[in-house]
Amino acid sequence: MGEPATVFDFEARRLDGSPMPLSEFRGKVLLVVNVASECGFTPQYAGLQALQERYGPRGFSVIGFPCNQFGGQEPGGPDEIAAFCTKNYGVSFPIAEKIDVKGPNAHPLFRHLTSVAPGILGTEVVKWNFTKFLVDREGRVVKRFAPNTKPEETAAAIEALL
Repeated sequence: MGEPATVFDFEARRLDGSPMPLSEFRGKVLLVVNVASECGFTPQYAGLQALQERYGPRGFSVIGFPCNQFGGQEPGGPDEIAAFCTKNYGVSFPIAEKIDVKGPNAHPLFRHLTSVAPGILGTEVVKWNFTKFLVDREGRVVKRFAPNTKPEETAAAIEALL
């Protein structure tokens, strides 16, 4: 069997360890983001939550994937990550368990995302926290946004897919 065709063919786990098959998001527009609690871009959680509130009712979801590969900026365990996101940003969108997004242990979802939506100069590797991947309702990766792209700057692209 070959590589999965769409994002919906992958599985992850929620922060509480329960399965999170991405097929449960079939038919939704997604913004998949590798997140961290102690990064200079961490305040983007507020913008991601605003996108969730604004577009969620129209069939959109942010999915956060905590990662500790960039400067050790996500050192906490699942309970600490959940508490941080809720207390500081009121996050209501799904947060997966902590994963690797690059290297030999990269989660298969991120291997797929980076291969179909390479970054600047065609590089496939995720360079930092808060890299964002926009996925259409069919599970196809439409666009990749750099970490310094503010969530609100993705709104027009999200609107176009809704």
